[in-house]
Amino acid sequence: MPSVALKLYSVFFKFLLKHRLQNLIQNAIDESSNPYGVTTRPEESVSASNPSFTDGVATKDIHIDPFTALSIRIFLPDSSLSPPEQPDLKPNLRSSGNDDPNSHNHRRSSYAPSNVGAPRNDPRRSSLEGLNLRSDNNVYRGYSPSPQNCRKLPIMLQFHGGGWVSGSNESVANDYFCRRIAKLCDVIVIAVGYRLAPENKYPAAFEDGLKVLNWLAKQANLSECSKSMGSGARGVGSEFTKAEVQRHIVDTFGASVVEPWLAAHGDPSRCVLLGVSCGANIVDYVARKAVEAGKRLDPVKVVAQVLMYPFFIGNVPTQSEIKLANSYFYDKAMCLLAWKLFLPKEEFSLDHPAANPLISDRGPPLRFMPPTLTVVAEHDWMRDRAIAYSETLRKVNVDAPVLEYKDAVHEFATLDMLLKTPQAQACAEDIAIWVKKYISMRGHEFSY
Repeated sequence: MPSVALKLYSVFFKFLLKHRLQNLIQNAIDESSNPYGVTTRPEESVSASNPSFTDGVATKDIHIDPFTALSIRIFLPDSSLSPPEQPDLKPNLRSSGNDDPNSHNHRRSSYAPSNVGAPRNDPRRSSLEGLNLRSDNNVYRGYSPSPQNCRKLPIMLQFHGGGWVSGSNESVANDYFCRRIAKLCDVIVIAVGYRLAPENKYPAAFEDGLKVLNWLAKQANLSECSKSMGSGARGVGSEFTKAEVQRHIVDTFGASVVEPWLAAHGDPSRCVLLGVSCGANIVDYVARKAVEAGKRLDPVKVVAQVLMYPFFIGNVPTQSEIKLANSYFYDKAMCLLAWKLFLPKEEFSLDHPAANPLISDRGPPLRFMPPTLTVVAEHDWMRDRAIAYSETLRKVNVDAPVLEYKDAVHEFATLDMLLKTPQAQACAEDIAIWVKKYISMRGHEFSY
């Protein structure tokens, strides 16, 4: 059974959540008056982005849509700085015989280029030559694309939870979770700051998720254009400089869009989707749209999705929805309030396509869905429907295992109070083991 401390915290959490939901209902705003939207609440504790490799991960925020509040936070693990042929080599790891973590030369505290002072035949010199690192303040800028000199990492799109009306991709808890996943899975994590309800009801959050996937595809194509222009002739005997390439590659809004971290280190052909709670519902929608788009998304390929305690519901209650309706943190009554704030009044139904993955008229055919890992908690009232969806996927030969955690509650691996528990760490490690089956490159397979 959950601890007494957790039970007490759950009571406090429910009280605050109920108060927040009631305030949102009373002050509900017509979304036509605020199409720009919001991606975080004033009461949310947020973590500032940090382009230095704090705890092995650098972060940056990007606002990607000029017409809405949609934004992303990129989490770049320091393993991306290793040359492709030597994945264990990292800047300054061997620059000193001192392994003291407090030493200035330790890899977590210093990220000046490791080729400085290296012999001319040292592989570190050539492999890191293109890096545009700033040694003061250890800030990593990224560099103009040069694929032979960098290690390409898979990309994971992550969607936070919060019952549609709260949560943030920049929250302290989400920042911690994404850093953990980036390091364990060895991926670039892109945490999506989608628009919240009730300012922006369905389908805003779902459209934001798909917009980020399309943005990622555009990034990959623009990066390729940038490389081509950089090596192509501008005139007789002249070529574009890298700075000129950056100025000339623009999107339809006229803004420079080549994102250096993704251009240098991202491999969109190995893209994983991960959603937490209601974020899992967004992930399932984005995966379906990716299947429908097919080659139109090239070079982006969604190779797997992870649904962490999805926010599924339906008109016909499951056994867990009956027995655990008053469960910890997110009970059924409060989740119904969240759905009322999220779905337009004229569309409200617990069998809405956004809510119930098992309704018959959803497309495309499930047999085309990517491999799907589902994480559920023993004391989560939404667990049975998530398990049923996984079983339906397995019936059409989709790899869709379920990881169920004993004595666990909804958001047990992502809630701020529970993030540092052994169970949360174990869950992240289990996810990493499964994900690596689908993102490992040929010749670098993992052993299990």
